[in-house]
Amino acid sequence: MKTKYIMAIDQGTTGTRVILFDRNGSPLTSSYEEVDQLYPHPGWVEHDPMQYYEGALRGMNQVLQQSGASAAQIAAIGISCQRETTVLWDRETGAPLTNAIVWMCRRSARICESLKQAGLETTVRERTGLVIDPYFSGSKIKWILDEIPGARELSERGRVCMGTVDSWLMWNLSGGRYHVTDYSNASRTMLLDIHTLKWDQDLMAALSVPESIMPELHPSSGIMAYTDESICGARIPIAGVAGDQHAATFGQACFEPGMAKNSYGTGLALMMNTGSTPVPSKHGLTTNLGWHVDGRVDYALEGVIFTGGAAPHWLRDGIKIVSDVADSERLASQVADTGGVYLVPAFTGLCAPYWDMYARGLIIGITRGTSQEHLARAALESIAYQTVDVLEAMVTDSGHKMESLRVDGGATVNSFLMQFQADMLGLPIEVPAVTEMAALGAAYLAGLGVGYWQSKSELSSNWKRAKLFEPRMSADHRDSLYSGWKEAVKRSLGWARITEGMV
Repeated sequence: MKTKYIMAIDQGTTGTRVILFDRNGSPLTSSYEEVDQLYPHPGWVEHDPMQYYEGALRGMNQVLQQSGASAAQIAAIGISCQRETTVLWDRETGAPLTNAIVWMCRRSARICESLKQAGLETTVRERTGLVIDPYFSGSKIKWILDEIPGARELSERGRVCMGTVDSWLMWNLSGGRYHVTDYSNASRTMLLDIHTLKWDQDLMAALSVPESIMPELHPSSGIMAYTDESICGARIPIAGVAGDQHAATFGQACFEPGMAKNSYGTGLALMMNTGSTPVPSKHGLTTNLGWHVDGRVDYALEGVIFTGGAAPHWLRDGIKIVSDVADSERLASQVADTGGVYLVPAFTGLCAPYWDMYARGLIIGITRGTSQEHLARAALESIAYQTVDVLEAMVTDSGHKMESLRVDGGATVNSFLMQFQADMLGLPIEVPAVTEMAALGAAYLAGLGVGYWQSKSELSSNWKRAKLFEPRMSADHRDSLYSGWKEAVKRSLGWARITEGMV
């Protein structure tokens, strides 16, 4: 029998990555292409959903060609994806009704305000583990049905499918045969009861979302769909699906309560396994359905940060002080500190633990001596400060004392950031040998789903540490820097309310 592999599709916010993994969880070959970011109005973020499918298709064929493997050697496909991003499409034609509304988009803020005014905050918190915010899919779905001409009429005729990115990919990869999702992605819609594992009728009614458009619910591990033979020349099972942060936590082998990881992507997501019992948060975190595997649900506490790796990307694409994102580390290392400058990257509001959809970005502390080096350093430091915000809330809510933090994602190659993160947390930072953890987690879920791997303990043995960053900053210095950050954040809160009608 020929050697078998697991293929993972990681459909992120900034790009589409496809990786082929072997039985040791080692990546053999990979492909990547960027996704165009569309900003039609201030605070709005969109993608062309066809880029997801076409990019995945090209990537799948590319890794097969690079590796010399055939489609018949793929035991299963796993999918991890940016969560909350919402696509509605015509069931008959397969065409999107409009561009995908990306998770960070704030266009549905007024819909969320109306839900709060209707007194639904407690209901949403208790049933979904979430807070009412435009971040989650529910208000995005309503916006599309209400604002896109003909959308609601099509839905009433049974012609509309709603999906998070995993659903959209599986629909297309299967030739329109499967309209499905897993519980982890469903839990980010603000429409799933994470206790009963069913779509919540009351919340769908509150948002005027018909259940007929919603995908069928499945566990995170196990065969959910099959690719059409025309895709790669074989009918391959799609057997593992999870939202990117859930998948990354699974890939980091955080299988025991109290184990946590932070993913450094476009945004940041700090997630801690809390076991089979959901832990309510009193400090601005969400109570997550982590994954559903082998008939058991594992829950988690999570703090999401809208702008993580997107901050140095803004240095390149926004104010253009670097030509390559990697240059931010070089610039930041050329100065001893930021010269008192703080950058709060609230470009589309602030998420955990603040949950202020009207916060906006600011740079404060600028003097005549402020340079591009100071701004680059402030952008990178903002990533670490936001992680401290979330970790403090997580430790308080969970009662678990952290011994170290496992990290993953593209920004982990930035040694300046990783050292500053260790310094600001006062904890060791562990960088694994495989940093594309969302893809690895999806691969693990798919492999378990078809028996390629037999148990989670087998997966734990695959985890290997590549680098360790120990804290070396004094507590007094750490506290002083963090105090300045908190003051800067205060000045960013609610800014969009002040400027409404001015632009």
